[in-house]
Amino acid sequence: MSNTDSFIDEVTEEVRRDRLFLMLRRYGWIGAVAVAAIVGGTAVREYSRAQQEAAAQKLGDAMIAALEPAEAADRATALAEVTTDGVDGQMLVDMARAGSLVDAGDTQAAIPLYQTIGSNGDVPLVYRHIASFKALVLQSDTLSVDERRLQFNALAAPGAPLEYLAREQLALLEVESGDAEAAIALLRTLVDDANASVDVRDRANQLIVALGGERSAPSDHGG
Repeated sequence: MSNTDSFIDEVTEEVRRDRLFLMLRRYGWIGAVAVAAIVGGTAVREYSRAQQEAAAQKLGDAMIAALEPAEAADRATALAEVTTDGVDGQMLVDMARAGSLVDAGDTQAAIPLYQTIGSNGDVPLVYRHIASFKALVLQSDTLSVDERRLQFNALAAPGAPLEYLAREQLALLEVESGDAEAAIALLRTLVDDANASVDVRDRANQLIVALGGERSAPSDHGG
């Protein structure tokens, strides 16, 4: 299997775990080409392969260099200097920069970066939802429960990329509001959902028990 094929296989899972940029560091510009192909779709295919590789190599090299400093604040500063053409490349840079700002403790600077990505209709849906989700989580001390519930409900729409994580957050909002029964009811819908991942169902069951409920027996399915 080639480096590119290996990268594409791994990045599918790594994106879910928010380790996309660690993968970039591992695979260098080959990873940048694969990421561009994954997130760019039709737009990427409009360019020749040589142009794709040249642009991706330039961006990949710049991001690898920017992610090299040991201190998160230094990484965020370096990423702010990375320039790129195109929405997808800018999204990658901004996601990496926002993550570095969070690691540096500067959540107030990270939030607007995530919000900008989340509201950009040219960014692929999955990345918009990831960014919106992260922005909401970071605003747990500044947004009311009702405001967060409204926005997590939108992310929890059936078939949405982060549907199950958003439903999990809605249950946690009920805990925050002091309504354990409502939280348990929401968590049981996750345990019983044939499409929810094993990790999501296990976390839901653990929280049910922590809230004083009885552990549910998940429905049989292949998730």
